[in-house]
Amino acid sequence: MLVLGAAACGTGGGGTTGGQGGPVGKGGSALAAVDELTVKGRAPKTGYERSAFGRAWADTDDNGCGTRDDILKRDLKRVKFTKGQCKVASGVLEPDPYTGGRVEYARGRSKVDIDHLVALSDAWQKGAQQWKPGKRLAFANDPLNLLAAEASANRQKGDADTATWLPANKSYRCAYVASQVAVKKKYGVWVTAAEKTAMKEVLGGCPEQRLPTGGNPTEAKTGR
Repeated sequence: MLVLGAAACGTGGGGTTGGQGGPVGKGGSALAAVDELTVKGRAPKTGYERSAFGRAWADTDDNGCGTRDDILKRDLKRVKFTKGQCKVASGVLEPDPYTGGRVEYARGRSKVDIDHLVALSDAWQKGAQQWKPGKRLAFANDPLNLLAAEASANRQKGDADTATWLPANKSYRCAYVASQVAVKKKYGVWVTAAEKTAMKEVLGGCPEQRLPTGGNPTEAKTGR
């Protein structure tokens, strides 16, 4: 499904390091960066498993907390913890970047997911199956590629790329696509021709959108 009318967006949520908070990226124009991405056809999904990207939510930055809780702490408001400063017990996602609504988070019965902006299986079909395990682990846990989002919207997205899915919240589309461009550029993930066209359509409506920067190194220690 090709998403049309994608250029109708603003900079809401604004070009951050992957989430709602943090400084605006200084990586140059997101629109210009699209032309730096390699364009190739999508490879088969053969052999893809979530486990190919290592243990889920590994502590790759060695701060003592799992990646999921790190992103919840970054993206939620009014955060409360259980046992120390790692395990997020509750909070509020306001606004949810994908729907623009307000979502309550409660551990164990959450309507909040942590989304990979560039889905793992999308990356697998566009270069990641050739990577070493340490790079795949880094990719799956890089804050630049992670975002707290309303669960049903995230699951509707699945492993879609820009050509086939955009957030219903139009004010977040420019920041969303800029983040995907940043992640693909950082890790050398290629794009399809249709994906590149869709990226340029969205970002052409907000040429001032900056490319997010930051995140973790592109190689992580395995066995965590």
